[in-house]
Amino acid sequence: MSYDVSGHTRPQSVPARSATALAPAPTAADLSASLAGIGDISMAGHRSGYAHLDTRPSPTVGRLSAAARGAAEALSRPSLWPRRRGVWQPAPRTVRRRADGRMRVAVVTLDPDQFVSLPAARDRSASAEVLHLVHGRAHTVATSEDGRMLAVQRLGDGRIRVLGTAEGHQLVNTGTETAVVVRVSG
Repeated sequence: MSYDVSGHTRPQSVPARSATALAPAPTAADLSASLAGIGDISMAGHRSGYAHLDTRPSPTVGRLSAAARGAAEALSRPSLWPRRRGVWQPAPRTVRRRADGRMRVAVVTLDPDQFVSLPAARDRSASAEVLHLVHGRAHTVATSEDGRMLAVQRLGDGRIRVLGTAEGHQLVNTGTETAVVVRVSG
């Protein structure tokens, strides 16, 4: 037995079969008629014709990490390292080939005790950035807007550092030899 609690009076019992009689089961014709007008469902997977509804898939963190590992593997030869030090540069073409799609690959070479800022994303739709240490020893330093140090994290050998945003981050060579770091963003 169910109870009707819609009024301000004490609950009264209502027979269960009258509750089911209020909502008849939909027929197949009712279902097909209700779905016919919904374009998003009937056109799923197809272009809509509306520019603001076009999807621009962003690379996942896994794809960014795989591209960073591939780029680091290609940069294992010192002949591909950038000659200019302390400046983020686009990676050589042989390194960029490891990243497909809309990913950007940059590399920096740092002398001991040298640092460089991580540039802010040009495109606000960029999902994330990853860093991968190719050679040497380096740390990332997160700073606040007023310059206070918030966090220091070591870039480990063979490990990927994922950054949600690059703003306020510095990369510091904390070793005694040249550090090479690759950055992949998408």
